[in-house]
Amino acid sequence: MSIDTATAARVAKLARIAVPEEDLPTLASELNGILAFMEQLNEVDVDGVEPMTSVTPMRLKRREDVVTDGNQQEAILKNAPDAREGFFAVPKVVE
Repeated sequence: MSIDTATAARVAKLARIAVPEEDLPTLASELNGILAFMEQLNEVDVDGVEPMTSVTPMRLKRREDVVTDGNQQEAILKNAPDAREGFFAVPKVVE
């Protein structure tokens, strides 16, 4: 697939990037380079290769999933203009 200046202008418009008319051939060339690199990557055989999270093999740190209330109710309500019974107090908007 080859990208011409009209396609580059359309891509720039879709990306909401203002590209001057004189820079469209350069953008088209750069996009063609990216597509060529992607085609080169598609030729690589990755069957049996496990996905990696990093270039160095390491296991992600995990913690026990425990539901808590955060124990920060007082700190959160301290900046509230009006708090009652441990909750934010707001004006009534519905009759």
